[in-house]
Amino acid sequence: MKLLYHGSTMEITEIDLSRSKPNKDFGKGFYLSEDRQQAFEMASYKAIQLDMEPVVNVFEFDEQASASLRTKYFAAYNEEWAEFIFANRNNPNPNTPVHDYDIVYGPIANDRVGLQIRNYIEHNIDLPTFLERLKYMRGITFQYFFGTERAIKLLRKL
Repeated sequence: MKLLYHGSTMEITEIDLSRSKPNKDFGKGFYLSEDRQQAFEMASYKAIQLDMEPVVNVFEFDEQASASLRTKYFAAYNEEWAEFIFANRNNPNPNTPVHDYDIVYGPIANDRVGLQIRNYIEHNIDLPTFLERLKYMRGITFQYFFGTERAIKLLRKL
């Protein structure tokens, strides 16, 4: 079992994927981190925008049970990761996912990803430059994406 954290402005008792926002790094889904501080920083960022208090939700993840699910693992920033981020962030139909993975694990993209996508689409930058600019400003930080009900069932709220 592994502890994962989700930064928010509310206590989450039940995960509802329909409330997830589209066009995120790995698509529309529920995102968590192994790093409690990173989750707190995300929660604080949201809380400031909404004039609310940050909340860090803690979940237990049954990694062994995930062996039967479709998973994608990005160990580091690379061109495959950058193309995956681009496809998800630039998905013209956010209700139709660009992939069929239940769980995706990989680095977080830079917060200014929208500008980089526009530069890449307009051919102002090439793929290696796009990749370099997507790297998270504070060093490599990883995230978990849970995109299906089957995946969500492997999380237990603590």
